[in-house]
Amino acid sequence: MEAVGARRRNPWYLADIDVPSTVEVTADAAVALASATLVIVAVPSEFFAATLARLGPVTVPVVSATKGFEPGRHRRMSEVVAERWPGAAVAVLSGPTFAREVALAQPTAAVIASRDDALAAELQARLGSREFRLYTNHDVVGVEVGGALKNVIALATGLADGLGLGENARAALVTRGLAEITRLAVALGGEPATLAGLAGLGDLVLTATGTLSRNRALGMALARGESRADAQHATRMVAEGVPTVASALALAQRHGVALPIAAEVGAVLFDGKSPADALASLLGRAATREDARVGERNA
Repeated sequence: MEAVGARRRNPWYLADIDVPSTVEVTADAAVALASATLVIVAVPSEFFAATLARLGPVTVPVVSATKGFEPGRHRRMSEVVAERWPGAAVAVLSGPTFAREVALAQPTAAVIASRDDALAAELQARLGSREFRLYTNHDVVGVEVGGALKNVIALATGLADGLGLGENARAALVTRGLAEITRLAVALGGEPATLAGLAGLGDLVLTATGTLSRNRALGMALARGESRADAQHATRMVAEGVPTVASALALAQRHGVALPIAAEVGAVLFDGKSPADALASLLGRAATREDARVGERNA
């Protein structure tokens, strides 16, 4: 905080990019929230609830920019906000958005989702720009599930890429991964069309193939034989896919949804299964119909 305030540079994240002079830096929640007309929460999912708990009452609109589930209770971030601040309108910001490219004002498209269409339109105008193009959506569930689970599939593509399985394998994982994400999103109340948009397919393609993807990089490190602890400690950046796997599998079991790719990623992360054996398990699954209906939970 002191470095950002004095030198306008964050020494930990995007250390070569200036923080605009109009940004006031503070660790005092009361100062940060004083006269606020909008609150944006952008912290890793495992710290999300604790961050909100440190803040006082909030009644202005709240935007969650976090892609994940609350560990333990497996709740979406908008649900955590609604529980903590029931009087605040909630929106979520998601989509294919590597932070470095956004900070460099490179063209980016994202989604602002809220059940309140008027709020979504207001935030679209307030937060969007020529280079940061925002689309509105009312499907909060679909947008949040897509943003969370794409990290899990990116871990899988990282495992495949680290094993040198080729681009065909990566494309197959991305495509079947999207089917898994859509199945769980629909089971939780989301809409299939949302997962074909920016917050679903768009974010998945970026995170599962991009060179700046933390989750894909972690998968590649695991495939090279590095331990999860060593790979995660090598960077301050958080790979959200790790806690998300556990939540995704718990939600899938609760709702009777099959997530074979997520299950194998979980086996590598938590059960000591080798990446090669995990990919072999996927290849050994019985072939099924691709044109299964979205509502079918075990396709």
